[in-house]
Amino acid sequence: MREGGRIGRRFASLRQQRRAGLVTFVTAGDPDLATSIDIMRRLPAAGADIIELGMPFSDPMADGPIIQAASERALRAGQTMRRTLDMVAAFRQEDAETPIVLMGYFNPVYVYGTARFLFAAKKAGVDGLILVDLPPEEAEEVVGPARNAGIDLIFLVAPTTGDERLPLVVKHASGFVYYVSITGITGTASAALTDVTHAVERIRAHSPLPVAVGFGIKSPGQARAIGSTADAAVVGSAIVAKIADHIDAKGAPRADLVDVVASFVGSLAEGVHAARPRRGPA
Repeated sequence: MREGGRIGRRFASLRQQRRAGLVTFVTAGDPDLATSIDIMRRLPAAGADIIELGMPFSDPMADGPIIQAASERALRAGQTMRRTLDMVAAFRQEDAETPIVLMGYFNPVYVYGTARFLFAAKKAGVDGLILVDLPPEEAEEVVGPARNAGIDLIFLVAPTTGDERLPLVVKHASGFVYYVSITGITGTASAALTDVTHAVERIRAHSPLPVAVGFGIKSPGQARAIGSTADAAVVGSAIVAKIADHIDAKGAPRADLVDVVASFVGSLAEGVHAARPRRGPA
């Protein structure tokens, strides 16, 4: 973790406050560009400590139907990688501190040009990158350029990641480690807290980075439970579902969509921020 970066500063602040963080995921351009920017701008005040911004992709194989549908809506509305980076730049004009992590698949980054993409992302104000389909064995072509650009490269650890492979997964990680608490796609089942606690402790034995836990967190109570054992709770599908529930049959946002999303994020923040981690975020 780069101590001078936004992600490092945010986790240091959480550690000082002795509380866990809330990481919120939304898909860039969902349901349209203007509404997506409005949602993004409201997230920090609602209680989001870090924003994950999904890069829409036509074949989101690790995502469940909720986020798949969000990618489809965004692409139909004309979202592109350039527009996603422009969203970050627009956000940065008003918020210089909230960390932003882009999350998605390697193919669009490769097509854009890895080094060129990372340079453009840094210039726009991006702090971290999660490429869900990039295994650590094949990450060398991204690790160097990401480090040179000053962008944290965040890797995923799954319940199936064994102790033999875990050191390899976290070897080049920075920012934080993302623990995927269930096997399978996003937005489905939820993991048992005892299993999550064991997994977080196992990851901490191999890495000094903060551990954020995602997949299957749908309520303030679940967010609080995760915050009691991890350094941050990641909520995505439940937020994206609120967006889907507040668009009309033509895909246009209803007048209350942004307020509904902000209110829901606020309730999640109250839950996770009330938790007292078993050890302070590191």
